[in-house]
Amino acid sequence: MSLESARAFLAERAPDLEIVELSVSTATVALAAEAHGVEPGRIAKTLSLRFGDKVVLIVARGDARLDNKKLKAAFGVKAKMPGPEEVAALTGHPVGGVCPFGLATPLPVYCDVSLKAFDEVVPAAGSINSAVRINTLRMAEIVDATWIDVCQELVVETQSEQQPAAE
Repeated sequence: MSLESARAFLAERAPDLEIVELSVSTATVALAAEAHGVEPGRIAKTLSLRFGDKVVLIVARGDARLDNKKLKAAFGVKAKMPGPEEVAALTGHPVGGVCPFGLATPLPVYCDVSLKAFDEVVPAAGSINSAVRINTLRMAEIVDATWIDVCQELVVETQSEQQPAAE
């Protein structure tokens, strides 16, 4: 169901987009970035989180880490990650291919503001070897996402911090 439900969803909401299917796994951010020839931050990873009896999806840039304090402040309770079987049952997608498109169960979708650093991102498309290239704001729009700030601040080293200055 997973790839096909994502395909059907995109055909209805964004028919101009093409799902890219590769012969290699893109189940991790590193594998996806390498396979699609993009920096890891452009991989839009979709995380399933449980807050009490509520499960939500959070889409964040691939190189971002969730901030537990921000999550608790936003949702009122500590986040827990559902197991792979529950994720597959709720989303219809296997871990490594989870995306906000064509969900088996309607779930609230949140996009972390960290994604706004990129005009285009590459989320999975329902399987561990499929993805779609999409404008960041359009992705949020077609999945009816709410923007949220729940990731840690990224520390970007400048050239001067990476190498000592010449004397």
